[in-house]
Amino acid sequence: MAELIPTPGQLLREAIGDGAIQVPGAPNALMGRLIEEMGFPAMYLSGAAFSAGVVGMPDIGLFTLTELAQQVQYLTAQVITPVIVDADTGFGDTANVERTVVELERAGAAAIQLEDQELPKRCGHLSGKSLVTTDAMCAKVRAAVAARADDSLVIIARTDARGVDSFDAAVNRARRYVAAGADWIFPEALATREEFAAFAEAVDVPLIANMTEFGKSPLLTLDELSELGYAAVLYPVTLLRVAMKAAETALSILATDGTQRDLLDLMQTRQELYDLLDYNSYEERDQEYFS
Repeated sequence: MAELIPTPGQLLREAIGDGAIQVPGAPNALMGRLIEEMGFPAMYLSGAAFSAGVVGMPDIGLFTLTELAQQVQYLTAQVITPVIVDADTGFGDTANVERTVVELERAGAAAIQLEDQELPKRCGHLSGKSLVTTDAMCAKVRAAVAARADDSLVIIARTDARGVDSFDAAVNRARRYVAAGADWIFPEALATREEFAAFAEAVDVPLIANMTEFGKSPLLTLDELSELGYAAVLYPVTLLRVAMKAAETALSILATDGTQRDLLDLMQTRQELYDLLDYNSYEERDQEYFS
């Protein structure tokens, strides 16, 4: 009997254990391959990184479901590592959420994250956000759960209530979302280590900690968050930020010096890129076809 291949959702659920896992953001498929090669157990397709790094727009809900699903396909075609997909508000109401789940699951997502903001949404660590009602978000969660074809697909409910209302409001919303069927909870923009600890005490499902830079949350370590009881730690825009700063520096040196010679030691070599892309396997197959 043929061995059953685990689904992306099963791989993700198996990846979380007694301690927290690190989940770097993969703004494109090449970064995804590097994350996988480095041995991380999961990766994250951030809406902020996708908006900025691929579409070149701010993270205010401007990209479409079709664009996001295409990016998920690019990523999951190149990696086995499970991908958590940031689907923002689900692109509309419950009917839109149903289609969002169908399309992203078909594209290979291991988990789909939905948030409780109203449109136009904003980055979770910026002011000026507004929330849908708790009942409306619970309806979206129920729609997402009902729409998934595979029960192992992880439905993540993110609440932005801490930055809009209060810590207690975030806890109360999270509990309601769990009752509606959310598998994991993502409390956005918790302000202190003590809040991370209190939230983990109050909500008894796998929790995601967002360690985005330059935001409202302290940058806690993996060990700290693991001890507090978190299942996964996101670094959603880290690689994009580092890459963009390096590119800015390189462009400045190129413009000043008129050559990139002094940058060679900082570059991924041609061979390293080819190894990451598995370039030789394409050449070998090409030779076989012609022989």
